[in-house]
Order: sequence, then C-alpha cells, then structure tokens
Amino acid sequence: MTDRAFIPVRIAVLTVSDTRKLADDKSGDVLVKRLTSAGHLLADRKVIRDERNQVAEQLRAWVADKGVDVVISTGGTGLTGRDITVEAHRDVYEKEIDAFSTLFTMISFPKIGTSVTQSRACAGVAGGTYLFALPGSPGACKDGWDEILLQQLDYRHGPCNFVEIMPRLEEHK
Repeated sequence: MTDRAFIPVRIAVLTVSDTRKLADDKSGDVLVKRLTSAGHLLADRKVIRDERNQVAEQLRAWVADKGVDVVISTGGTGLTGRDITVEAHRDVYEKEIDAFSTLFTMISFPKIGTSVTQSRACAGVAGGTYLFALPGSPGACKDGWDEILLQQLDYRHGPCNFVEIMPRLEEHK
C-alpha cells in the first residue's frame, strides 16, 4: 500500500444463470458484500439467463454507461453446452487480460486441484470498462475478489493496479 487515497470504483454485478433469481443469488451476494465492504459502489446488479446475445448485450450496455467502471459476472464459465459467459465476454472485449485467468487458476489449484481445468475465468477491457468473468460458485467469487480484485481495484495497491490506469484505457481514441 502507498500513501495514496482510496478511490472507489462503480461496479456492476451480473449473474449468468438459467436457475438463479436475485433472491437466491449467493454468488452475486458474495460479490456485492465484498465490493461494498471494500468501499466501492454497486452501480447495478442483474441476473440473466445463459443466452450469449443477452449477456453480451448487457455487457455492452454497461460499457456504454459512464456510471459503470467495472463489471464482474459470475456463472456460465464452465464447459457445458449452456456455459456461454466466456464467449459473450469475448464478443465484447477490445483487449483480453490474459494473466487474470492464469492467476485465478494458480489461486484455485491448491483448493480444488485439477478440477480448476474446468474453469474458464477470464477478463478484458472494452470502452474503458473492465470486465471480469468468475465461476458461479460462492467460493470462486470469494477467491476472485479476495485474492485478485480486492487489490487490483484498490488505487493504493502497488506497484501497480487497474484503477491507476483507468484514465488511459481509451487513450487510443
């Protein structure tokens, strides 16, 4: 940590599920509790069925919304036929953050062993907005937040973090 002041970011949470509703969305609840406890702002929250076009459409809407800095989705990152979150995210990305999935795998391996090979957590950037896709389990959401996003979405974290480069994400335009 540095002596810099904390900068809260506006985070939208998207749960991708054919079965969950807001009332029983434990993974979304984990993310909301953690991000608000850290001092960030919940910009929006939705639950959407595993439909690639609908998920991509919602991601694009939040990318276009200047009130959203970060989107964290949960669910739909596995290997079954209905798991389309990764594909929907990649439909929207301008740049992929490859090391996010690598680091998520490293963090998960000691906890779930080779089962981590079935997870396709991913991240990218579009329109100056960060997009993160986490698996649908509360444990995976805890790991993704506690072990990666908590630090990388904290301006005080060094040697570098996602927040400090936010103003430069669209400098190519």
